[in-house]
Amino acid sequence: MTTLAESFLADLDDLSDASDHEQAGGQDEDGAEQMVLDDVENLNYDSLEAVAHLRASERYKEIMQRVTDALAGHEENNRVWTAPSEEDPTYRLLVDCNQLAVDIDNEIGIIHNFMRDKYRLKFPELESLVHHPIDYARVVQAIGNEMDLTMVNLDDVLPQATIMVVSVTASTTSGQPLSPENLQRVQDAAVVALQLDEDKIQILQLVQQKMHKIAPNLSTAVGTEVAARLMGVAGGLINLSKMPACNVQVLGAKRKTLAGFSTATTQPHQGFIYNSDVIQQTPPALRGKASRMVGAKCTLLARMDAYGQDPSGQAGEAMKTEMKKKVDKWQEPAPAKQHKVLPVPDMEPKKRRGGRRFRKMKERYGLTDMRKAANRMNFNQAEEEYIDGEDTIGLGTLGKEGSGRLRIQAQQQKQKLTAKSQKKFGKRLYGSASGAATSGLSSSLAFTPVQGIELTNPLLQAQQEDAQRSGTESYFSEYSGFRSIKGK
Repeated sequence: MTTLAESFLADLDDLSDASDHEQAGGQDEDGAEQMVLDDVENLNYDSLEAVAHLRASERYKEIMQRVTDALAGHEENNRVWTAPSEEDPTYRLLVDCNQLAVDIDNEIGIIHNFMRDKYRLKFPELESLVHHPIDYARVVQAIGNEMDLTMVNLDDVLPQATIMVVSVTASTTSGQPLSPENLQRVQDAAVVALQLDEDKIQILQLVQQKMHKIAPNLSTAVGTEVAARLMGVAGGLINLSKMPACNVQVLGAKRKTLAGFSTATTQPHQGFIYNSDVIQQTPPALRGKASRMVGAKCTLLARMDAYGQDPSGQAGEAMKTEMKKKVDKWQEPAPAKQHKVLPVPDMEPKKRRGGRRFRKMKERYGLTDMRKAANRMNFNQAEEEYIDGEDTIGLGTLGKEGSGRLRIQAQQQKQKLTAKSQKKFGKRLYGSASGAATSGLSSSLAFTPVQGIELTNPLLQAQQEDAQRSGTESYFSEYSGFRSIKGK
């Protein structure tokens, strides 16, 4: 059994060994950093091999040899893709080709920058007139060190409008002829760029031949080239099937440097799927919406192809037709506003609510006589006004009836009585037993054919006429009143 002092000594020995290893590792890292700095300092940017070294790599040579053999038919594989298999040679070749195509694009961009830096002394305006790297390499290869562009044939390289602009600009350029060494470097860079472009064309040709077997539905929907680019950037069909639709939409998107130009017309998130036929046939205003739809469909189709659900490609064709129908539906104008026909007016009078509650409501919300008078105006008479805050309110015909008061005098309404009510009212008023109403103002003079004017008593005459009636007439006549049967 060790003592406490011995255990402390053993720990100190371990710490000293660890510090020695750390010092050795630090020295190795310092040496590696110093080697990198030496390489950067010794890097010759005048040499094309120092900046572009893809064609010299073993990976490039191996993949291009396999592509050449596959196009020649030496590696024929007619097996239909039915299930995910990372070990399938055709599948692995397509994945490697897609990755190599991306590397070739980057390499062409580097070579394009190298040519611009060297050829800027000869023709500095050319890079702003010809933007595509391959077209730039062909123009540089055709012009060379010639100062008079009328002696150079560019019909097979550029369109006529661009040729005219380039010729006019070259006649007023401030550039000078290049030295033989720089001209040779530029010509070699142009040859390398064109060779890389030819190799890329071979790769895409192979991918287009094999993609219908690897991903038939995805290739049918968006095209073989777009499907191959998506699969290459994602790292294979299995990885593409695991991606969400929002990430598939932006695969291959690059940040644009507009150099002060407006960003109002630029479309964000333009990935590989923007090169598909569905989006290219869509108006610019709807391309953002169409890209989201195509990204979602690509995800579904990649999952179908990854697990071999439809090797015939009919699902991809159906989805492509569906996407085109949706785009056409988006472009249709909005339906016209339908004007509803007025209903047939019914001639029957509508039932109106009556009763005490309805009358009270009409009295509360109805238009009063005072309001009616305020809304009226007399001809050729100015109305009186008063100011209420910021509003000027007119009084209309209020106070212009000659009374000088705002209050309207209510008119007495005449009540129309029935015949029975008039009879009762006459009896109560004049005390007549008969139905005829006689008042004290009735005349007691009667005109007779015998005596002429005769003074008579109207009440006595009415009683005599009543006594001369028969019993039946006294009971059933409209002039009879109530009689008492009790004895007096």
